[in-house]
Amino acid sequence: MKIIVDAMGGDNAPLSVVEGAVAAAAELKTDVILAGSGEELLRCFQKLGISNLPKGIEIANTTEVITMEDDPSRAVREKRDSSMAVALNMLRDGAGAAVVSAGSTGALLSGATLVVKRIRGIRRAALAPVIPTRTGGSVLLDSGANAECSLEYLLQFAYMGSAYARCVLGKERPSVALLNIGAEESKGTDMLREAYRLLKEADRQGKLSFVGNVEGRDVFDGRADVIVCDGFSGNVLLKGMEGTAQYLMGELKDIFYKSTRTKLAAQLLKKELAGLKSKLDYGEVGGSMFLGIAKPVIKAHGSSDARAIKNAIGQAAKIAASGLAEEITARLEDMQPPAEAAGAE
Repeated sequence: MKIIVDAMGGDNAPLSVVEGAVAAAAELKTDVILAGSGEELLRCFQKLGISNLPKGIEIANTTEVITMEDDPSRAVREKRDSSMAVALNMLRDGAGAAVVSAGSTGALLSGATLVVKRIRGIRRAALAPVIPTRTGGSVLLDSGANAECSLEYLLQFAYMGSAYARCVLGKERPSVALLNIGAEESKGTDMLREAYRLLKEADRQGKLSFVGNVEGRDVFDGRADVIVCDGFSGNVLLKGMEGTAQYLMGELKDIFYKSTRTKLAAQLLKKELAGLKSKLDYGEVGGSMFLGIAKPVIKAHGSSDARAIKNAIGQAAKIAASGLAEEITARLEDMQPPAEAAGAE
């Protein structure tokens, strides 16, 4: 299996991307195609002390780069020889099983939709990170691809997230919840109340395991394997979680380095603290999938280091082998809201 990587996308590209790809090829035994400037990539290999192209690594030479300043909706069309555009075209044409990029989220979503296309019948792709919880992890969708959502989008997100949790995370019967301002059935907007009703009916029919509403403060207790929301709410939740994690680890560091006594305590808790840090670290997962795209497209964090890129490549390979797209396609009929509900949006 080959994973295509946008080698020029991200804050630390291309050096960290090359380093992560080398690690993935060596440790995960995953073949990697690096889409990017051949000259720059070869210089990166030299900086890493590698004189010959490592086994399992290929280069697809490109001449352009999509930057954060480029218009996301036009970038892939206007920069056809960019590393991101070439990677997506290679995926569409079957040169690899998945694409990984730490570049512009908007450009990657637009490009994936334009070039690779959505699964037929899916209205919108959703950015679906796996967030840490007390029971392992939950799929959050949408987390930024669609700031405003219709009732049909939310229903499709529920089914797609459930398929991801089952195929990729190994959850036998994933539980699904709606992110809302309260746990009660009557809370939220008219659309959220209608979504609640339809998901409850899907649960009654055995199509989904719907557990109701979940508030932001209860997301991390692990009650739901899938958390459904619009992209605006999901992005605020995700960024708030990342900021809280950074704040918490900073405060703990200050506490444990305050005195000799606390430094000793830190040494005694070193293993446990490392475990907590790892659980809160986005780099451990690697990236977030655009659920609903016909082939796997993984968005790595813009500031991904080599370890995060390696893990994103491993995640992409796992998703590509999971049969996720086929699972989503098989459930399309269940995802359609009744005509009267769709007309009430």
